[in-house]
Amino acid sequence: MKKNKAAAVEDDGSMSLSGHLRELRNRVAVCVVVLVLGFFGCLSIAGKLVTMLTDLGTAYQYNYVYIAPQELLLVYFNLALIGAVVITFPVLAYEAYAFCSPGLSRKERTSIALALLAGTLFFVIGVAFARFISVPFMLRFLIGFTTEVEVSASISIQEYVGFLMTVFLIFGAVFELPVISVLLTSLGVLRAEWLMKGRRVMIVLIFVLAAIITPPDIVSQIMVAVPMIGLYELSILLSRLVMKAKKKKADPDEDEDEEDE
Repeated sequence: MKKNKAAAVEDDGSMSLSGHLRELRNRVAVCVVVLVLGFFGCLSIAGKLVTMLTDLGTAYQYNYVYIAPQELLLVYFNLALIGAVVITFPVLAYEAYAFCSPGLSRKERTSIALALLAGTLFFVIGVAFARFISVPFMLRFLIGFTTEVEVSASISIQEYVGFLMTVFLIFGAVFELPVISVLLTSLGVLRAEWLMKGRRVMIVLIFVLAAIITPPDIVSQIMVAVPMIGLYELSILLSRLVMKAKKKKADPDEDEDEEDE
């Protein structure tokens, strides 16, 4: 009996395939349970979440309607699912990290943990930037067209919430640029010199992207493009620091020789 219970562990202390599959099943089960609990928890306050989002447009005289019997219910479900992912992300990230960590070195575990923390922080900053700066400008600009024609703005609630979620996701992803740059530089895939050489091209591409994801007014484009350029410059700085640290670790005697001279 004892031999059967320990069959998942090999003689050298490593886990067998069946052991890995069992652990994966258990961790996936934990993720599913917390997601379901988070979903129903967010569904119970979905009305408040919708009100919080619609208040952004109500300040600019937006009126909301739903044009299908199930539309508002689907909005509640979508927000509950997104909210569940957001509030349970620490648990999901931990379960993924815990499953992979036995096969990683101490340095790799530390790097992944820091990347997860930094990535979460920058994503939250990006969403906050969209919420308090970009979205109000976009909504105010778009509603401005109704002053030129005799048309009232009755917005589909599903389209409106989908628009906001898309904007939040785009800005959250854009603000991940410094974290991605540091990771790629640490892995040797990216070099700070490449980022510096491509600076002019990237600035043009950033303004093009800002023009695509914002209304066609210069103020909104600048308010999106300037932070993106700042993030690009921050990525260059962080990449240079990472490369300098890697070089110093690979050849520590070089710095000591320079100091002696």
